[in-house]
Amino acid sequence: MGEGKDILMMSREEVQRYQIIRKILDAEINQQEAAEYLGRSDRQVRRIIRKVREEGESGVIHKLRGKTGCRRINEKIRRRILQLYRKKYSGFGPLLASEKMQEVDGVQVNEETLRLWLIQQGLWKVRRQKKPKERSWRARKAHRGEMVQMDGSHHGWLERRGPKLVLMGYIDDATGRFYGKFYEYEGTMPALGSLRGYVRKYGIPKTIYLDKHSTYKYNRPQKYKDWPFRDKEELTQFGRAARQLGIELIYAHSPQAKGRVERVFGTHQDRLVKELRLAGAKTCEDANRVLKSYLPRFNQKFEVPARQSGDLHRPIDKRFDFDEILSVQNERVLRNDRTVLHQKQWYQVLTRTRARRVVVYEYLNGRMVIKNGRRRLDYKPIEGPQEKKAVRRKVRPRFRPVPPRGSYWRDGFKLKGSLPTN
Repeated sequence: MGEGKDILMMSREEVQRYQIIRKILDAEINQQEAAEYLGRSDRQVRRIIRKVREEGESGVIHKLRGKTGCRRINEKIRRRILQLYRKKYSGFGPLLASEKMQEVDGVQVNEETLRLWLIQQGLWKVRRQKKPKERSWRARKAHRGEMVQMDGSHHGWLERRGPKLVLMGYIDDATGRFYGKFYEYEGTMPALGSLRGYVRKYGIPKTIYLDKHSTYKYNRPQKYKDWPFRDKEELTQFGRAARQLGIELIYAHSPQAKGRVERVFGTHQDRLVKELRLAGAKTCEDANRVLKSYLPRFNQKFEVPARQSGDLHRPIDKRFDFDEILSVQNERVLRNDRTVLHQKQWYQVLTRTRARRVVVYEYLNGRMVIKNGRRRLDYKPIEGPQEKKAVRRKVRPRFRPVPPRGSYWRDGFKLKGSLPTN
């Protein structure tokens, strides 16, 4: 069964589901493990397998895609109810508003339906109850690749022989297998570069457990939260890349929540520092060279077998540009003269286009590409317009009045030349 054109119409979630079904057909995992991974029942998984065998890749595509629901409320009724709410029941809760609409206006609408409409229009805010802090023991995940804990360790790895480095580390929750790489700082490029190395070596994990560093999570107030044509969640470059790869990000509220990666860093700060000292590493390249030979020995000693067989790491989908996903993407305005300003540098777009906005891709290898959709635009760096120098006006000295003779303030008053005396 080869991959056809139907798979190009599939969403990333459906591609992920198809890859898991392929693992079942290749006898890599069983149906119960796939059902737990996909969040479906065994019966549902068997039905998907049957559809894939009969129809191929299109068997995982839902048959109701693109069809309007039979029980969907008419758009005119929805607009009328929202207009009535804004006019008469502004500030009412969904339950009370639905009761009053049925009692006074004779309009019947379910409270939960009204709640969703109000939240979508920004007329009602979701109030989440704070849960009490409680910490409990959590068992390891059952499968390899089901969860990976990630963090960056700032430490004097080279002691005083070289600069301070950051170890970007990934540890598999089920087995304790560790992967890492040294960088000079913890930021977007190191995070994307380390994720690229992990995926190239082991595959795409299901989830990544990490902290709320500004590289991984957008912590500032959302700018376009109330705009209906904007996403309610603003993502960082790392979050956007993880979503495109089908990786679920779980943010820890405390260091203790991702204690496995925190504890393994403590071990590395003892063992790895000694290894770097014995090797005489002085630069980041030397440290990565030592780490490459150190990790196989470390994993062989401390890795444990998973509770259940099967690897849930997914292979890289060749239909998607992997290097483009793991790049820094910024939207920029294309001016009327087809010039773009990016990182304080002006670029002249040579390709004729009528686009008003373009996306600048900065790849991990330092290459930069400007695109409009899927179309690649040729460009060249140019010198931007020079800023006008501010002309400084000559400021006239402020007039300083001289007190009259005999005044109290005249004593000690300094003037050029001598004053006439009586």
